[in-house]
Amino acid sequence: MQQKDVLQMKPEITDKQLTAKPTITGSEAVIRSLIAEGVDTIFGYPGGAIMPIYDALYDFQDQVHHILVRHEQGATHAAQGFARSSGKVGVAFATSGPGATNLVTGLADAYMDSTPIVCITGQVAAALLGTDAFQETDVIGITMPITKWNIQVTRAEDIPAAIAKAFYIARTGRPGPVLVDITKNAQFGEFEYEHKKCEYIRSYQPLPELNKSAVAEAAALINQAKKPFILCGHGVLLSGAEKELINLAEKAEIPIGSTLLGLSSVPVDHPLYVGLLGMHGNYAPNLLTGDADVIIAVGMRFDDRVTGDVSCYVPNAKVIHIEIDAAEIHKIIRADVPVHADAKEALRELLPLVNNARHEAWLEEFRKAEKKEYEKVQEKELYPKQQELKMAEVVRLISEKTNREAILVTDVGQHQMVASRYYRFKNPNTNITSGGMGTMGFCLPAAMGAKVGAQDKTVVGVIGDGCFQMTLQELGTIYQSQIGVKIVILNNNFLGMVRQWQQLFFDKRYSSTEMVNPDFIQIAKGFFIPGQKVTERDNLSAAIDAMLAHDGAYVLEVVVEKEDNVFPMVPAGAPLSTIRLE
Repeated sequence: MQQKDVLQMKPEITDKQLTAKPTITGSEAVIRSLIAEGVDTIFGYPGGAIMPIYDALYDFQDQVHHILVRHEQGATHAAQGFARSSGKVGVAFATSGPGATNLVTGLADAYMDSTPIVCITGQVAAALLGTDAFQETDVIGITMPITKWNIQVTRAEDIPAAIAKAFYIARTGRPGPVLVDITKNAQFGEFEYEHKKCEYIRSYQPLPELNKSAVAEAAALINQAKKPFILCGHGVLLSGAEKELINLAEKAEIPIGSTLLGLSSVPVDHPLYVGLLGMHGNYAPNLLTGDADVIIAVGMRFDDRVTGDVSCYVPNAKVIHIEIDAAEIHKIIRADVPVHADAKEALRELLPLVNNARHEAWLEEFRKAEKKEYEKVQEKELYPKQQELKMAEVVRLISEKTNREAILVTDVGQHQMVASRYYRFKNPNTNITSGGMGTMGFCLPAAMGAKVGAQDKTVVGVIGDGCFQMTLQELGTIYQSQIGVKIVILNNNFLGMVRQWQQLFFDKRYSSTEMVNPDFIQIAKGFFIPGQKVTERDNLSAAIDAMLAHDGAYVLEVVVEKEDNVFPMVPAGAPLSTIRLE
């Protein structure tokens, strides 16, 4: 047969073939869809059921940076830290079965603290679902109560829409975690790929329509108030409403108290900022909440740690509650004026309706209470004279030496409360902690994620000796990925907060709270991370300087007073008026 005859045998290429979209696998579609959503960083751990996605990821290493964690819980906390410092959606990968269940704590933490993360898990093939196949777990059923939305994808062609919807839900309205579970057959399947961003879901209204009459009613209450008080929550930061909040406070001279997650919304040195609310918050805002005649709660949910005994909380006040999540309004405290809205939008609408006012006598009450707390508590904590080091003086020095501009990441317990009380936050979104869940082990992976999300900033993780041992394996991730985070271990050789409760409420019966700790610095060196241990005050300042000056990750262990307590303190479930200074 001649060459001319062979050429004549070739089928003609049709117009349909010329315009057809290229087919790709579901695994490649996952990666392409993530890139289309602006993802450039993924924290994860591979395994059998998600291996096809990792194989596809291999071809996109120039566009997506994957950070190999040492435990899947670390992936979720790192994604949280990344989201909180960068303002983007954090992303975590895990395989099926134990890989997926290891995400649960981080998902629950992100759900409680309104942190936008998307977790993608591999799953056994659709034909094996419900057969108890190797590493099959009903991750959808398990995570339904602790995610904003979750979905199981069993067909390759459904992947782009599921991922687009996941990101839309995670980042809009009140942010939160989403999980997408993808069966193995869907990862291998091929289809004509197209990714369209999700911008609308019929049954989901992330931004409620502002009720202007409610805002006017709120303004009328504020204009009549003699003792107004703003309670600033995490929603202020999530909506970017820091300036609007401060403008309102300055116009009407209203003191501002902050929840734990609201910290850094207002600079600590602002003259109207009166301190931290809650069980171990400052004396003045806790004590005087009960004297306020109008409470303006912005982006907060009246957590039990803030309210104490709700039956006698804000007994003299009319309550204005500005909140994007309708489920939080009236849930704990009944609002006299509910404003179901985004905090920034509501405050912008409210500001021109509020009169210029002065409340000097009311502010003076806060100043008197602040002075009392300083004399009875703060002075001896910040500038101690006894030999043993105090947690507060360590935090004070870190605050000063970072010019108050570091991103502070804390774990859970005494060190968390001390760091939150004494780090003098200057800039928004510089406080990252586990609030609602109170997850021990949060700090180390969250700090490394925060550093990845804000590489130009100093990130300092302040962590207790108990918490450190829950996720210390992530030092391996920090070393392998060269993440320059600074870790300060405040070591009192106790589970400090539990011990404090045992001392105060359980007759000093210290049951299973004293710790025999390893050599933390030797462990850090085992992961090729330098560090040092400080036991004397004379060495503390220079040691912090050395940590901050080091180019790269560093672990600083500071041995602090073994039975130091955190005061003030409101006993759990007690009225705020019972706050103790000692």
